[in-house]
Amino acid sequence: MTREWIPAHLKVTVGESAVASAAASLSALLLEVPVWAMFVGWIAFFSRGGHLRQGLISLVCVLAGLVFGMAAASALAALGPHLGAATVGVVVFAVAMLVVSLRRLPVFNNLLGFFLGLVAWFAAHQPASLANFAELAIAATVGTLAGWLASRVHHRWTPVAATPA
Repeated sequence: MTREWIPAHLKVTVGESAVASAAASLSALLLEVPVWAMFVGWIAFFSRGGHLRQGLISLVCVLAGLVFGMAAASALAALGPHLGAATVGVVVFAVAMLVVSLRRLPVFNNLLGFFLGLVAWFAAHQPASLANFAELAIAATVGTLAGWLASRVHHRWTPVAATPA
């Protein structure tokens, strides 16, 4: 390790950690949305390279995943009395077919984003409602913004490797 690398690495680490903690604090204290859901947006942002355009596409996929999660939760509730124990298998198969088929879309084809939205919906253990969707969508959006800010910190403070003359 060179001496120049250590301070730059430390700056990047501290900067990215500051962004993460600020986003978590903003989520929990000011917006009153779950901190864990903010990290769904953070993860989605970095799932496609850490650039703003790709991060926004990933956020849209997460939001669509939340909608699919709401629909799946509603279907589970509606079909449960009729299908009994088979309900979960039927609904999961239908949602998986839908999501996996979306990988063929020309732009909005981030499977990880779709599944992060689905997982977030079910992890929240909330009934399907616009208010619950908004809560998770706001948290994921904060996470995406925080991911973008962290990527900016990383690009700004990471030294460019010296090229031989």
